[in-house]
Amino acid sequence: MYLSVQLSCYPLKDDYKQPIWDLITRLEQTGLEVHSGRMSTEIFGDYDEVMKVLSETMKWSFETYGKSVFVAKIMEGDRRPR
Repeated sequence: MYLSVQLSCYPLKDDYKQPIWDLITRLEQTGLEVHSGRMSTEIFGDYDEVMKVLSETMKWSFETYGKSVFVAKIMEGDRRPR
């Protein structure tokens, strides 16, 4: 099953830009298709792989940078930009 995810991260700290850039870089290194935008990052791939990457990446973010709010919209299907 193919997933399309729109993920936003809101670090709860004054210096919020670096945690976001590091999160995007980490997502881009997973091999999944990742498109970063001004307000969110879109992630596309196989259900099991996407969910594994989301879990591992959010855990890494919490352990590395502390409190953050994540907002994810998850849809079954291929919604990649054409």
